[in-house]
Amino acid sequence: MLTGDKMETAICIATSAKLVSKDHTVHCFPEVSDRHQVHEKLNDFRRKSDCALVITGTSLEVCLSHYEGEFIELACQCPAVICCRCSPTQKARVVELLKKYTRKPTCAIGDGGNDVSMIQAADAGIGIVGKEGKQASLAADFSITQFKHIGRLLVWHGRNSYKRSASLGQFVMHRGLIISVMQAIFSTVFYFVSIALYEGFLMVGYATVYTMFPVFSLVLDVDVSADTALMYPELYKDLSKSRSLSFKTFFMWILISIYQGGVIMYGALLLFDEEFIHIVAITFTSLILTELLMVALTIRTWHKLMILAELASLGIYIASLAVLREYFDASFLKTWAFVWRVVVITLVSCLPLYILKYLRRKYAPPSYSKLQK
Repeated sequence: MLTGDKMETAICIATSAKLVSKDHTVHCFPEVSDRHQVHEKLNDFRRKSDCALVITGTSLEVCLSHYEGEFIELACQCPAVICCRCSPTQKARVVELLKKYTRKPTCAIGDGGNDVSMIQAADAGIGIVGKEGKQASLAADFSITQFKHIGRLLVWHGRNSYKRSASLGQFVMHRGLIISVMQAIFSTVFYFVSIALYEGFLMVGYATVYTMFPVFSLVLDVDVSADTALMYPELYKDLSKSRSLSFKTFFMWILISIYQGGVIMYGALLLFDEEFIHIVAITFTSLILTELLMVALTIRTWHKLMILAELASLGIYIASLAVLREYFDASFLKTWAFVWRVVVITLVSCLPLYILKYLRRKYAPPSYSKLQK
C-alpha cells in the first residue's frame, strides 16, 4: 500500500481494508539516515516473522538508495507493506522495482492525480473515479467508480477475459493449421503438385461465413457464474498457473490440428471415388463439420447465441451446396456414398477428443467443475 497520508491514517486505512489482519503484528520501521542504520534496522526486521511493515517515504528513500534488492526481498516476504508519506515518484519507483526483482505482473490502484505515475508504471492500472477527480481513471487501463468493484473486476471479468482470449486465440490457430495440414498432405500425395485443394469461394467461405460465427461466439463462454467466482476467490489462483494458455496447450492444439487434418485428408483418399471433385466435397464437408463440433467441444456453458451461430453456419453451408455447382457435384451430394464417407471421417476426427474430454472430466476434473456438482 503506497499512500501520501500520515502513518496513523495509513495504518487505519490498511486495517479497515483488511490488508492488515488482527493477527498480524505491525512493525513501524524507524527513521534512518545513513547506510549503517539501514543495515542494522533491516537485520532487526529480518528476525521477525509474520509482521506487517510500515515505513515512511523518507526511510524508504534511504533504504532503496543503499539496499534496494534486500529491501524488496524482505518486503515481498511480509504479509502486508504500508509505505506512507510517499511522493508520486516513489510510488512509481516501488512498482518498477517489484517488476524488476519479482518478474511478476503488477497492478496499481489509485484515485488521485498523485497516483498517475504509479498507475502508468504498472502492467495493469486501475483508476477509481472519486472526489479527487478523474486524473487516475483517465490514465488507467481500467476505470471503476468504487473500490469494492475491484473484486468483481479481477475474479469475474478478469477470469472471463483470460479464459475467452485463450480459447479464441488457440481455436483461430487450429482453424488455420488444420487446413494447412490438409493442403500439405494433398500436395505430398500428388507428388508436390502446385494445385490448391480448395479454390475461390471455398477458401474465403471457410474463414468467414462457414466458421466465423461459431468461433467468435466463444467470447460468450463462461465456466462459472459470477456469484460462484465471487464466493470462491480461490478459483482465481488457478489462472496464475497459466494452464489455459501455455506451451503445453499450444502444442496440444497443434497435435489436434495435425491429427484431424491427417484423418480428413487420408480418410478421403482411402475412400476416394475416382473424380477429384468428389474428394473436394468429402474433405470440405468433413472439415466444416469438424470445426463446428470442435467449437461445441470447447464450449463450457451454452448461450443461445452460440446455438444460433452453430445452426446458422451449418444452414449456410448446406444452402451453399446447391449454389456452388462449380465446386461440388450435385448428384453425388444426394447419394448415400457421400453421406457415409463424411460421417465416418468426421466421427474418426472428433469422437476420440470427445471421449478424452469425458474421461478427463470424470477422473481429473478442473476445480470449477467440482463446484458445479
